[in-house]
Amino acid sequence: MESNHLKPLTVNGAVITVSSTRTPETDTSGKALIDLLSAAEIEVTHYAIVPDDLARIRSEVRAALSCANCVIVTGGTGLTSDDVTIEAVAPLLEKIIDGFGELFRLKSYEEIGTAAILSRAIAGVVDGRAVFCIPGSTKAVTLAAKEIIIPEIRHILTHAGAGR
Repeated sequence: MESNHLKPLTVNGAVITVSSTRTPETDTSGKALIDLLSAAEIEVTHYAIVPDDLARIRSEVRAALSCANCVIVTGGTGLTSDDVTIEAVAPLLEKIIDGFGELFRLKSYEEIGTAAILSRAIAGVVDGRAVFCIPGSTKAVTLAAKEIIIPEIRHILTHAGAGR
């Protein structure tokens, strides 16, 4: 992409881990995301672990949006009855970035095969800010962050904030 296509902007990250069992000491996925964002010179201004509870997930995403323009929610995207991240976040999204989920599942398929269809990973925009919902495994967050989110976040935010 041509550099004149991107607006100069600062990316601030938020990492929300959805888990009823993880703690800051055992949250390897959250730590991996923080490390990857930091290495890409994206300051993480918000970090939280919330249980698999629709209202608490939604509340935490709203809190993260108040201080970050790149919110990554990890965990709770599968098919079990406890997996409610998508149900919590999707109603907040003003626009869906369909290609994110499609590309994430394609890249996952290359690594894990047809089990990739079990992921309901999504992304979208809320008031000019990007929100990503990805699976909770360290391998999945590394794939999503390194291969999709970090390379495209400035492009996404440039378009999401156009006209603002």
